[in-house]
Amino acid sequence: MRKVEYEVKNLDCAGCAGKIQHKATTMAGILNANLDLYKKRFTLETNENFEEELFLHEINSFADSIEPGTKILKIEEFDEEEERRRKLQEKELEEKREKIEKITIIIGSILFIGTILSGKVSNNLKLILSLIAYVILGWDVVLKSFKNLSKGNFMDENFLMTIATFGAFYLNESTEAVGVMLFYKVGEYFQDKAVSNSRKSIEKLLDIRPEYANIKTNNGELLTISPKKLKKGDTIVVKAGEKVPVDGVIIKGESTLNTSALTGESLPIEVGVNSEVLSGSLNGNGTLEIKVTKLFSDSTISKIIEMVENASNKKAESEKFITKFARYYTPIVVISALIVGLIFPLIFGNFNLWFGRALIFLVISCPCALVISVPLTFFSSIGIASKQGILIKGGNYLETLTNVGAVVFDKTGTLTKGKFKIDSIEAINCDKEELLKTAQIGELYSTHPIGKAILSQLNDEIDEGYLEGYKELSGFGVVAYYEGNEILVGNYKLMQEYNIVAVEKEYAGTVIYTAKNGEFLGYIYISDEIKEDSLLTIKKLKEFGIDSYMLTGDSKTIGEVVGKNLGIPFKNIFTHLLPQNKVEKLQDIMKLSDKKVVFVGDGINDAPVLSLADIGIAMGGTGSDIAVESADVVIMKDEPSKIIELLKIAKLNKKVVIQNIVFALGIKILVMILGVFGIANMWMAIFSDVGVSLLAVINASWGVKKWNK
Repeated sequence: MRKVEYEVKNLDCAGCAGKIQHKATTMAGILNANLDLYKKRFTLETNENFEEELFLHEINSFADSIEPGTKILKIEEFDEEEERRRKLQEKELEEKREKIEKITIIIGSILFIGTILSGKVSNNLKLILSLIAYVILGWDVVLKSFKNLSKGNFMDENFLMTIATFGAFYLNESTEAVGVMLFYKVGEYFQDKAVSNSRKSIEKLLDIRPEYANIKTNNGELLTISPKKLKKGDTIVVKAGEKVPVDGVIIKGESTLNTSALTGESLPIEVGVNSEVLSGSLNGNGTLEIKVTKLFSDSTISKIIEMVENASNKKAESEKFITKFARYYTPIVVISALIVGLIFPLIFGNFNLWFGRALIFLVISCPCALVISVPLTFFSSIGIASKQGILIKGGNYLETLTNVGAVVFDKTGTLTKGKFKIDSIEAINCDKEELLKTAQIGELYSTHPIGKAILSQLNDEIDEGYLEGYKELSGFGVVAYYEGNEILVGNYKLMQEYNIVAVEKEYAGTVIYTAKNGEFLGYIYISDEIKEDSLLTIKKLKEFGIDSYMLTGDSKTIGEVVGKNLGIPFKNIFTHLLPQNKVEKLQDIMKLSDKKVVFVGDGINDAPVLSLADIGIAMGGTGSDIAVESADVVIMKDEPSKIIELLKIAKLNKKVVIQNIVFALGIKILVMILGVFGIANMWMAIFSDVGVSLLAVINASWGVKKWNK
């Protein structure tokens, strides 16, 4: 399977976007298609039968037939300067169109008022002013409708609006015809404005990408280059007020970093030599020299942007339903209009009466209120979550989070801080210094927090040249070969695996067992702290009716001590687990739960369970890259309480989606029924179409944000 992406131009109709997307799914070689109206991107998943040139020819022909001027184009490779110039040109064109629309609406409004007042003086004057106003307001709508009709498309909003207003003129309701076109234009203007504002808010969210980097050359000079050209090991300089371009480690300088764009944390953090820094952080008042540890494409900022940009590709079931529903809604309403306008007069007589009522159906036959607002709600919710340091990889995951029955936590680095310290050392067949030095040799390449705690006590440098071999045994520990010695550092199971005689210790922390050349050397006792918000998180989940579980590779003593402090029932705590055991336990929990199960973890060992769970949540701030890749949601600041925020956003998102569906469909159906009985008029019809669309879009854009406060 191959993924390809195209640029979409001159498309603003949500209903038309749905038709183009559906058309693509029926074409040869295309497995899946997603047209994102807000980002103007068309993403395809294709197989070996896909022929790009044939696809572009057919899809452009179809798109132009339903929305004249629409183009699906290959995305050209722009350099950064050219990209900025292109965006500036698009902005200028958009501002120009907006200005023309404003002038058109103002002139049309003045003439509309004139038609109302002139009706009291002369019907001929009223008709003349009505025709002038109608031409000014609706010439482009009428022109589009006839173009579309010539291509066999008579189900678009332009044609239906043209027929409705022409019908109003036929019934000698010229004021209503102008009014329909005026309010249609006003509604479309504000609707486009609301969608544009939502698009800009997402673009602003993505505008955290650093534009340049100051690289320090061998002779000490600073050169400004693109962050994409940086390599691992390069030294860069970040001055006060500049963004950190890539992930790295500070080698010189002290400062404060604003990480709000990444984690949602408003308070700056203090950093100095050896502090790890993330790309996208804003440097405060000092100058920093940073050693690059990740390429730009692998840096935190790139991953965030990629996740947010790709989130709309994974649609929720409600989005898919609305897209499918829209394909049938318009034909059904139009057929209903034909029945009311042509069949009813044959039964009840009075053609003009029933024809006028049928026009109401035509005005409200466009499903834009739903097609625009439902995806926009998910889009807005994902954007709001991102600003709080919660990255959701798709609307489908946001929807799943509304039906959670259990949250399963890893312990170390998730519920606890993962910042270990050595409490004590118990040497058996050597002195404490030799025991610690041996353990440090074994943990030399360790990235685990426990290994780092042992290495933090390092007094003498370890010569890596004498290291002859090293392997990490997941769930056991490490085996190192140094100067001809075999060194084992890990848990009690590692000692058993290598037939080392040792006494198993119970401790409310972690016990590290160390052996050399088959001889047990002693114990290192290490402890971890529970995160400040872990207790609150478990408490809130209980209030939501959600069960909490904990899976850990630590001993029963440690697991139960942590569980007791957090209020997790002992029956929900599973200890002494290897990675494969975690998978088995999670499967058991998923079988018992009649709702969705979430797993929250941060380490490499958690990747299998993150992938297996209905929703995998990775602690991204200190979590491993593979855990972040395997997860469906990434929490950038390692706070479990962000899960509560996530569940709240998911709940509010569902609330807004249901509101918009019920409101939009309810009003439209009500007006159609009232129209049949002659109670609803054309003004109510235009409100149920454009007015409802506008209100739904506003609710989609601001509803979750407002209630989340």
